[in-house]
Amino acid sequence: MRIVVYGIGGVGGYFGGKLAKTSHKVSFIARGRHLEAIQRNGLQVKSIYGDFVAAPNTVTSDVHSLHAADLIIVCTKSWQVNDVARDIKPLVSEHTMVLPLQNGADNVDKLINVLGKDNVIGGLCRIISFVESPGVIHHKAFHPQVMFGELNNEKSERIQLLKKVFDEAGFDNLIADDIQAAIWKKFLFICTISGIGALTRAEMGVMRENSFVMEVMRKTADEILKLAQAKGVHLTQKDVEAVFEGIANQDPHTTASMQRDIMEGKPSELEDFNGYVVREAKKYGIEVPVNEFIYHLLLPQEKRARAKFK
Repeated sequence: MRIVVYGIGGVGGYFGGKLAKTSHKVSFIARGRHLEAIQRNGLQVKSIYGDFVAAPNTVTSDVHSLHAADLIIVCTKSWQVNDVARDIKPLVSEHTMVLPLQNGADNVDKLINVLGKDNVIGGLCRIISFVESPGVIHHKAFHPQVMFGELNNEKSERIQLLKKVFDEAGFDNLIADDIQAAIWKKFLFICTISGIGALTRAEMGVMRENSFVMEVMRKTADEILKLAQAKGVHLTQKDVEAVFEGIANQDPHTTASMQRDIMEGKPSELEDFNGYVVREAKKYGIEVPVNEFIYHLLLPQEKRARAKFK
């Protein structure tokens, strides 16, 4: 199978690295010093499950140098997905699967808008990992897992084939019974903690100790649940309770990636998290005052970051 992994950050680096150690033909799309380091030394992955070095068949920044792929895994930030979809279009043939793994509730929609619905499947992942230095990925915590599925939840032949490929790579993977619900469950968690984390600029343990902050988080989650249900996604109050169980069990030093990006003055996924909730809620006539408050307080910082990185 010809596999292209687009974006070799914490997610693409770990799962792409595992795939590169199989017999499949794996290409990485990377940029800058990270690209150069991987070309020189391979991709070094430091992991709680054991370190390894991966040597993909190709490492490039030029999509046009690659042939059509059987599988393209999109591992960039959600705010980059529209551009990525246009970039990978020449690599998409009739039989190509395109699998997004980043956070966010509408990445599938972004890909479909450019590529059409036949090639796109749903996906998400669970892992805490990041680029430690050029050419080096650090898997710091959490059992890595990829969950995926057809958008209609059919257990199709290509989905079964994809599971075999992931099994070969040796990482935990699961065909979702309801991929849309699975994506929204993760979105419910990550959106609940990210905006508040960016506003407080505090680690999880500090936020947990503040009852007012926790109450704001709960209101944030309740609003997201209302939106999901209005959109026909199968989420319930039990899923909100699961979010707060997860928050209670998080390492006290945990911070969310959107929070870190905003604190470092980088473009973030604000528009794809709380901003998305605000925009979609308006379409359905739902009031989401807490998400709106978070979004508009963080928006000036986001605009500054985007102006700086143009």
